Order: sequence, then C-alpha cells, then structure tokens
Amino acid sequence: MASTHVLFEEDGAFKAGTVLADAGASLQVEAASGKRTKVKTSMVFLRFPAPSPVELLEQAHRAAEGIDLDFLWECAPQDEFDFAGFADDYYGHPPTPVEAASLLFRLHGAPVYFYRKGRGRYRPAPPETLRAALAALERKKEQAARVETWAQALADGESPDEIRREAARLLVRPDKNAVEWKALDRACAITRSPPARVLLSAGAFADARALHMGCFLAEQFPQGTGFGRIEPAPLDETLAARLAGLPLSEAETFSIDDSTTTEIDDCLSVQRRPDGGLRIGVHIAAPGIAIAPGDALDQLARERMSTVYMPGDKITMLPDLPIERFSLEAGRELPALSLYADLDETGRIVSSTHTRVERIRVAANLRHDRLDDLVSEEALAEPAPGAADPLAALPQAGALRVLWRLTLGLSEGRDRMRGKPEGRNRVDFSFYVEHDAEGVESVRIVQRRRDAPLDRIVAEMMILANSAWGGLLADHRVPGIYRTQAPGARVRMTTHAQPHQGLGVAQYGWATSPLRRYVDLVNQRQLIAVAGGTTPPYSGNDADLYAVIQSFEALYASYAEFQQRMERYWCLRWVEQQPSRRFEAVVVRDELVRMAGAPLYVRMPELPAMQLAPGRRIVVDLSETDLLELSVSARFIEFAPEASEETELVELEDPMDGVDEVPGPPEAEQASGPSEGAADGDAAAQGTGGAGAADDAPAGGA
Repeated sequence: MASTHVLFEEDGAFKAGTVLADAGASLQVEAASGKRTKVKTSMVFLRFPAPSPVELLEQAHRAAEGIDLDFLWECAPQDEFDFAGFADDYYGHPPTPVEAASLLFRLHGAPVYFYRKGRGRYRPAPPETLRAALAALERKKEQAARVETWAQALADGESPDEIRREAARLLVRPDKNAVEWKALDRACAITRSPPARVLLSAGAFADARALHMGCFLAEQFPQGTGFGRIEPAPLDETLAARLAGLPLSEAETFSIDDSTTTEIDDCLSVQRRPDGGLRIGVHIAAPGIAIAPGDALDQLARERMSTVYMPGDKITMLPDLPIERFSLEAGRELPALSLYADLDETGRIVSSTHTRVERIRVAANLRHDRLDDLVSEEALAEPAPGAADPLAALPQAGALRVLWRLTLGLSEGRDRMRGKPEGRNRVDFSFYVEHDAEGVESVRIVQRRRDAPLDRIVAEMMILANSAWGGLLADHRVPGIYRTQAPGARVRMTTHAQPHQGLGVAQYGWATSPLRRYVDLVNQRQLIAVAGGTTPPYSGNDADLYAVIQSFEALYASYAEFQQRMERYWCLRWVEQQPSRRFEAVVVRDELVRMAGAPLYVRMPELPAMQLAPGRRIVVDLSETDLLELSVSARFIEFAPEASEETELVELEDPMDGVDEVPGPPEAEQASGPSEGAADGDAAAQGTGGAGAADDAPAGGA
C-alpha cells in the first residue's frame, strides 16, 4: 500500500512529510530529514500519495512563481473562499497535488492581494485598497533602490544633492525612517566609518569647519540665524521723545574694547566733584528702555539668550538696528544706565553710589589691543615732577590713572573678603581669522595677559557695577537674577542676592552686557524701574525669572561648548600652519598640557611617571591632527628652559579650575571686564572662554 503524504503548516511555514500514524485528531509525520513530529489534523491542507514531500514542495514553489497575481485576483471570488474550491475553478479541473499546493503558496504569499481569513481561506483585497497597497509597495521598492544608489555614492566619495541638503540634520536630529538616513546608515556599514566621517569624505560639507558649524546651527538655529521675521521698527515718536528727554550727563565717557568689538555695552568716566573729590561713572548701554517684556524684539532675544561667539564669526542676540541704535559709539549721545561712585580722599575706596537713567556723550572708543603696550603699570604711575609723561598723547590718561588707583583698592578689598589674593598670571588668547589676497583663510592667535592694566580696570569697574546694582535691587526688595557662589561650591544662578565667594563680593548680578546677554537685559529693566520709581516688570514671585534662568543656563552652556570646539578647531589649524610641529608646552597637571602659544590642551599619558610640577615647560611634537575629531597626538621630546615669573602663562592655583575632557580649555568663571571688549566682544578676535566671558572672574582668574 502506497504511503500517504501531507502538506501542513508549522510555525508559520508550509512543510510536507509522510504519515506514520493517524490518531484522528493528530498525525505522526516524518519529514525527509527523518525528523518526526506530531501534527494536528486541523493544520493539514493536503493529503497526497505522490509525488514525494520534497518533490511536492520544490515543484509547487516553482509553479507558484509563474502564477500571475493580478489575473489570480481578478479570477478569485469577491467574498471569502477556500483555496481548494477555488483551485477547481482556476484550473478548470480537479487540481493535482502540485497545482493545489502552488495555488495555496501563491495566495498565502500575497497578503497585499489576499487577506488570510482562516486555515486555507482567503478574501481578495478591495480594489481601492489594493491600488493603494501596490503604490506603497512600488514606492518602497523605489526607495530601496534609491537607498542603495545613494549609499554607494556616499561610499565612493560623492554626495547626492538630497543628502547634502540634509547633511547637518542627519547628524543632529535624524529621522531614521527617512531615505536619506537609511542611505547614510548603509554607507556607514559599507565604509565602516561613522556618519560624520562619511558625509565629510563625500563632500556633503565643504570642510570640517563647515560640519561643526552646520551641526551647531541645525541644533540651535534650525530656522536660520537671520532676523527677517522680526524687523525692528524705527523709533516711534513717543519713545524718541522719551529718550531725548533723558537728562544729559556732564561726564565725558569712553569705552575700552578690542578693535573688532561692534556691540559696545559699557563706558567709563571720571569727574571732579564740587567738593574736590572724585566721582567715577560706569555707563551701560540701555536697550531696556526701548525693548519691553514680551514685544517682538524681546521674544527674539529670549529665544537666543545670548550672542554666540566663535573665532572669525558671531551670531548676535539682537538684529543690527537695535545694536546700532544703542551701542556706545564715539561721537554720539546715547541712553545709558549709569552707576556713579564717589571716592574717598585716597581714591581707592568707594564711599557712596547712586544710579541714574540718562544720556551720555561718548567721547572715545579706546582699543586695548592698540594701547596695552603703552598703558602699563609703570605708565599709570604719577610721573615725577619734571619727568616726561608716557601717556601725554592719550587724552584719557588722567582718568585712567584715577581708575587704576581705584582698581587696585577694589581688588585689595575683594582679596580680603575672599581670604586669598587672586592669581595674576592667567592669559587669554585672541583669535584673528584672516584672509589673504586669494581668499585663503589663516588664523593668528595672540596672547593677552589678563592682568594687563586696561583689562583689570574694566574688570573691576564691571564687578563694581554688577555688585552695586545687585545690592540696589536687594535693598528695594526687587527681584533680579544673580550669580552666587558658596565656599568650595560651583557658581549658580538665583533670584536672591547672596555672596559670591569667588569674586569676594556680597552679591553679584549680571547687568553690564544687555546688548549681548538676555539676563543682563532683564536685570537692566528692573534697575531702570527702581531708578525711575516705577513698577518693575518682574514681581517677587515671578516664575518667569526662573524660566529665564533655566533657558539661559541650558543655551549658554551649549554656546560655550560650541565656542570651545571652534577654538580648538582653529588651534589645530594654527598647528597645521606652523613650519615645524615642535612646540613648547606648559604642564597644567598630571597628564594635561597646554601649548605655550595657543590654548590647545592635549593629554600625554606618559607625563605622570615623570612627576612634573604644574607650570613646568616641556617641548613636544604634535602629529596626526584631525579637524573632524578635533584630536591631535603629542609626544614628549625634552624639557624646556624654566620660564621666569614674568613669562609664566598658566594659572594653576585656583581650586575652582577644572578641566573638561577634550575638547576644551580649563573651566573657570571668566572675567567680567576685559572680556567685555575682547573675548565677549566681537568674534573676529575671540579670547578663550569667550562665551562665558563677562562672567564672574576678574582679570587674573577667579
């Protein structure tokens, strides 16, 4: 008697075997491999004596491929049907086992055409649904082909236009269901490289700098950096009359900034009082008079929270028109929030302060990069009778000497409150991105001692103003945004006046950079209200101030990290420009060193074994710079001659200094003063830590 074979379904797949035993509800079936299995009768589709199970499966699968699905769908009953009954109609005769199985395989393998309704039962898809499903399948097929084409192009070093347009977004916030991402992901698998490397190699970005910049913009400025959607209107008559009606100060003011600074926030002045004493003035640009909370400009500034700085470029917090309207340019009369401080007979101690909202005449914009060599500590000393005055050609020489004397007194007072002197040997580095006649970029990095007199003057005057104005708000029980630091703790922001241990002041609120930092603009509005006797915009329990703090801290940290990345990029470009890869470096601590001529920090694991003291100078070879990864390899060569105290370039005493993982220079609260015109001034000449500039630390370190 011939054996009986069956076609059945097991674990979602069709299988065939020979029946060894039939128990009615179940069968014992042996596969061609010899494996035996128990099969429920309900899972059996066909019983057949021939061909063999293996031959049936092979022949039926081949035959199924030849069945036209569109014709099969047209022939099928419109309602639910059983495959065996449909097979009789389809073939026009009782089907052979191979024919019945091939029809079953074709029906079962086309879920777009036929819906499975039970064991061996199906229902054809409605016409509209089928057309839509087939169109989707065609799109998917075309998409898969596009993915392979684009992926291969990327792997071959070519960037399709569609990929190039989306390149930055693919690295920052990719849609992993998009064709562009699938192509990039496939290219990464082909090349065994990370996405950024693949895109850069394929030319999706012009160079590594464009990649770093593009990713930052895609993350923080997805709508672009322009101001087209908010165009500041000209001054209306009411506001113009209000500004013109402000009292005009008798002081002759001047600013001290870097030559590239375009947002001039602060000016200084010195006057002789009627009683013969001295009065100094700190005058801050006053956009808070015109930019009201909630108006279009305020919303824009609040979205950005700060100007973004990087070597060679910047993204301003405000459009050009309000900056031009309020920036303290020489030769103009402009609105300002002024702090006047009367000095005692020594000229080193402030005896009283008062605040005014007024107009000031800006007599000059001094540029410290042009004057640092001239305005030294020796030159600021009063010349001996009959001796030549080294500052005779500088009209502000007398005022600078007064401010320098006060700077020394204020610094000593803060040292006493801090309980230790400030370090005076820290340096900043200014970056100048330049182009030659052919448009080729290069970078010039210039060291700036943070203890230069002009830097220290501006630093102390800004600390004085920020501290005094923080106290003014506290005295009037008006909330503001403060920077506070408990002993041994990190700096944090709060709405309550508390001491800042690192600076050695009773309280410290940001208010001296309202054109570049939203927190300062908020505080300035509060101060203007106090000075004018009006109701402050923000009340004591205003949750809006806390929201400002949260948004500001998040964005400011992101901007600072980006600036550090771009400074490291330009440091590596500077390395590549040098005729030799051998450099002098300074040990910061353990395995961390910094190049003497640039704020480039590298780790050298072999150094700890040498037990080198911080500040020790060594000679290193730099190699294998990678502008994408922002990495560089360093190798110890020899010890350099010991530097003198005057030429030491790294401060190592401050316990608040920490070191980020590469990239990035040592963390430190940056200066309120010199940064106002340099690192926190204009991006064409940026100092290290510029995004955090005009921060908390005076010249010389926190």
